[in-house]
Amino acid sequence: MQALQEWFMSQSGVVQALLATTFTWLLTAAGAALVFLFKTASRKWLDGMLGFTGGVMIAASYWSLLAPAIELSEAHGGVPWLAPAIGFGAGALFLFALDRFVPHLHINFKKEESEGIETNWHKTTLLVLAITLHNIPEGLAVGVAFGAAAIGIDGFEIGAAVALAIGIGLQNFPEGFAVSMPLKRQGVSNFKSFWYGQLSAIVEPIAGVVGALTVIYAQPFLPYALAFAAGAMIYVVIEEVVPESQRDKYTDVSTLGFIGGFLVMMILDVALG
Repeated sequence: MQALQEWFMSQSGVVQALLATTFTWLLTAAGAALVFLFKTASRKWLDGMLGFTGGVMIAASYWSLLAPAIELSEAHGGVPWLAPAIGFGAGALFLFALDRFVPHLHINFKKEESEGIETNWHKTTLLVLAITLHNIPEGLAVGVAFGAAAIGIDGFEIGAAVALAIGIGLQNFPEGFAVSMPLKRQGVSNFKSFWYGQLSAIVEPIAGVVGALTVIYAQPFLPYALAFAAGAMIYVVIEEVVPESQRDKYTDVSTLGFIGGFLVMMILDVALG
C-alpha cells in the first residue's frame, strides 16, 4: 500500500486526476453491477440513494470548491467574492445550457417529461444522457482539485483532492445502481442495464483531465474553475437530484439520505483536507 501511495504521489497532476476519476467511474460500474445480484429494488431505497448523492454534492461544492475559491481570491488581493461569483454563475449557466439543448430524461420521470430538444431517442438513451450531464461537473471538480494540489497552490493539499474523489466515488456507487435498476425494470437485460449504468460515468475521467489541465496551464483561472465546478454541481442537485428523490411518498427517506451524504463528505474533507 505504501508503495502504491508513493507511486501515485510521483505522478503528474493530470495523471492523478485521470486515476482519481477512473476510480469514481469504476465505483459507478460496481454499483451498476448490482443488477446481477438483485431482481428489484424498493423505491424507498432508490430515493434514499438519490438523497445521499445530493448531500455529497452540496457538501463538496462548498468545502472542496467554493470556500477554497473564496480564500484563494482573497489571498490574491482582489475582491474576495468577485471571481468565485463569476465562476459559480458560469458553471450554473453551463449546465443550464446543456440541460436546455441535450435531450435527456431524469430518473423516475415519464418519457413525455423528457427535456432538451425534441427527439425520438429511446427512453434508455435519454436516461443515460441525464446521468452523463450529472457526472460532468463531478469529473471537473475532481480534476480541478488535483490540478491545484499538483502546482502547489497554498491551501490545496493532496489530501483534500483525495477526500473529494472518495466522496464523489461513494455517491457514484449507489448512483450506478439507481441508473441500472430502473432500466432493468423497463425490461432491459441485466448486461445492458449494467452497461448503460456504468457508461453514464465514463465522462468523468474526460472532464477530470480537462479540469486538471485548465488549472495547471492557466493558474490565474483557478478561483473561477473551482467555483465553476461548484455552480455546475449545485445546479444539478437542485434541477435534477432533489426533484427525482421527491416524486414519491419516501421524501423523508431521501431527506435523511441527503443529510447522511452531506455529513460523510464534510467529515472526509475536514479529516483528510
